[in-house]
Amino acid sequence: MHSDANEPKGALTIRTLAMPADTNASGDIFGGWVMSQMDIAGAIAAVERVNGRVATVAVEAMTFIAPVKVGDVLCVYATVERIGTTSITIGLEAWVRRRMQPERSKVTEARFVYVALDENGRKRPIPRD
Repeated sequence: MHSDANEPKGALTIRTLAMPADTNASGDIFGGWVMSQMDIAGAIAAVERVNGRVATVAVEAMTFIAPVKVGDVLCVYATVERIGTTSITIGLEAWVRRRMQPERSKVTEARFVYVALDENGRKRPIPRD
């Protein structure tokens, strides 16, 4: 899962600004906020692939590499890693562009699993494309 490249892997799915209200007691952006942004990005990628509703069922891996700071632009990239009968695994990378710095750096990587749901909220098979 760990990519050594200096370039993000996957499609840019979310781009947002880290705000002061999202900080922990140390003044860094709260890890739960970053995890939430990654879950949103993963769900967007999953919904697009399964053509319908999904629910998060597991976070298989989550590695915090570096802190996110107030004012950073957080960019989350998503890649479909695996498609099962009813579930889909999305690989995610979060990168930041720090204020006044042109280069971006990877801050978090994760693997989330979603299940495809029908209109009644029950598991449904994922169409094969």
